[in-house]
Amino acid sequence: MKRLLTVSVMALAGSYALSTKVDAQNSAPAQAARPLVLTEAIPLEGVKGRIDHFGSAGNRLFVSALGNNTVEVIDISARTIVHTITGIPNPQGVVFAADANQLYAGSSKGKLYIYDGTSFDVIKEIDFHSDVDNVRYDAANKRVYVGYGEDETGAIGIVDVTTNERLDEEYKLGAHPESFQLETSGPNIYANLPDLKQIAVINRSTHAISRWAVTLQMNFPMALDETDHRLFVGTRAPARLAVFDTNSGHMITALPCVHDTDATFTTMPPANAFMWQAERDSSTFFNRRMLTTTSFSRRYPRHWAPGQPDILAKEGRARTASTWRFQRVRAVAQKCGFIP
Repeated sequence: MKRLLTVSVMALAGSYALSTKVDAQNSAPAQAARPLVLTEAIPLEGVKGRIDHFGSAGNRLFVSALGNNTVEVIDISARTIVHTITGIPNPQGVVFAADANQLYAGSSKGKLYIYDGTSFDVIKEIDFHSDVDNVRYDAANKRVYVGYGEDETGAIGIVDVTTNERLDEEYKLGAHPESFQLETSGPNIYANLPDLKQIAVINRSTHAISRWAVTLQMNFPMALDETDHRLFVGTRAPARLAVFDTNSGHMITALPCVHDTDATFTTMPPANAFMWQAERDSSTFFNRRMLTTTSFSRRYPRHWAPGQPDILAKEGRARTASTWRFQRVRAVAQKCGFIP
């Protein structure tokens, strides 16, 4: 049977405000639009195997098709693949430096590949010798940060975007770094080190590295809410979304989440803030301001918000997300420190 991979397109609903104030004691909350809606899927014809990380720039999406040994360039407006980058074994992290018009893609075989952002010709290959995984771009300082290495060789290296030269400065971590996030208004880098059950906090100004112990296991994905001083870390054993206070390093709470998490994202528009946690078969979307949760599963679709039906395909019945469910979501928001 022919298998066709797709990239799902999600759209944020246009309205986020609840029309009435919720009284959890005597009435159900006003009906609200689902904050995240699946609008369509973009087929990746000819792409086989596992997809890993992705990056974006303008109307282009860059998808690391690890199992296909390609990076797929998708025009989001046209909803189609416009270019396929070949010759990169097991691509993983990918990031686009818009001001330099260059694409940086890491390979599990140990190299960082640098491409022209128009022709996608190879500009340079930099050998880090072992498992180049997550990559991040610091646009203010024109630096690409590269997570690489295994066991005691694990580190975050740096490439100068203006010269595409690897810098001598790097941060030895003693384990392979999984997802890591850069502060934009501060000096810190937060890096997941699942093999050590730690989060490393790297000060780019002083080069000091502090470490937070993680009591949960397999901390892979990470997202940073710099404004509210919150670090979201997904763990797999058990499946939890751990929330840390970046001022103290203390874990505020650990919430049940989807299994086998691999990517977590936050968006912080002025009036609303959202958190998305993804895994192989499903994802969970939490709207901080409206205090609603929507989950999506390819196997067991479940879409709900206060006042709306909760359709659980596995059980074939509908439930209403009324007062008690709203109270549960509100309790989650309070544990995360989003509301008093």
